[in-house]
Amino acid sequence: MPNFSVLDHPQVLSHIFFPFRTDRTPLPVNAEEAAVRVDSDVMLGCRFHAAGPDNPSILYFHGNGETVGDYDDIAADYCRAGLNIFIATYRGYGWSDGSPTVTAMLADAATISQFFLDWLENKGFTGPRLVMGRSLGSVSAIEIGLLHSQHYKGLIIESGFADTLPLAESLGFPLDGVTEEDGFSNGTKIAQIKLPTLILHGARDQLIPPYQAEKLQMLSGAKNKQFLLIPGADHNSLITIAGERYFQCIKKFADEISGINTWRHRRRKFKEDRVEQSK
Repeated sequence: MPNFSVLDHPQVLSHIFFPFRTDRTPLPVNAEEAAVRVDSDVMLGCRFHAAGPDNPSILYFHGNGETVGDYDDIAADYCRAGLNIFIATYRGYGWSDGSPTVTAMLADAATISQFFLDWLENKGFTGPRLVMGRSLGSVSAIEIGLLHSQHYKGLIIESGFADTLPLAESLGFPLDGVTEEDGFSNGTKIAQIKLPTLILHGARDQLIPPYQAEKLQMLSGAKNKQFLLIPGADHNSLITIAGERYFQCIKKFADEISGINTWRHRRRKFKEDRVEQSK
């Protein structure tokens, strides 16, 4: 495990994490609670939203200042697009126990990933698996994409960043005398990831400027890497601006890398439809 002593300093942690505690929200239709034990006295309150057992399933690490309950409505849109989604969280967020640190966040990501994979297997969900992270969640998603790539078909990054130091400065805590090696190392890690990768970013994002997403795209080690810059969107408005196209883009990517939406598949379906119409 890398040494995150700089990022885990209490004064730095107060700028990295913005845990927002809430009571457990009512469970939506087609959703299940998923309590993930990451330590003897720490349980993370996650949720799984189901579209269908054969559909692609996304392990989703949410952004900072967000909670699992915040995704209840958005998850319904994922499901309508034909995507199962497991909303993962961090210590101290929502109704989860504990307090967040960078070291714990990355260790917990591995535990959550294994829970997610076991969950799908036990419940008979056989579709392809993808890992996705938004903003701060890009750290966990890239970590899983690097260390557990054999279990996933693809990686999706929304509003993510390559470099730690510019992010620290934009959040108001410049790390003087600190190098990128002391940070999250998203750029270094994504360069080693061969999984098909989709990067989404808002063209007007001022918290994490688009050049950070472009750098992730440039550094990505994937042969199949796709990049979508959403005009008019800032850090938190990609779905608001893009609307249904946001979910269609993710579903299209999931289908393509799973061999469901290739040109051969579309051609075969076209021929089958023509035969059916001629009967």
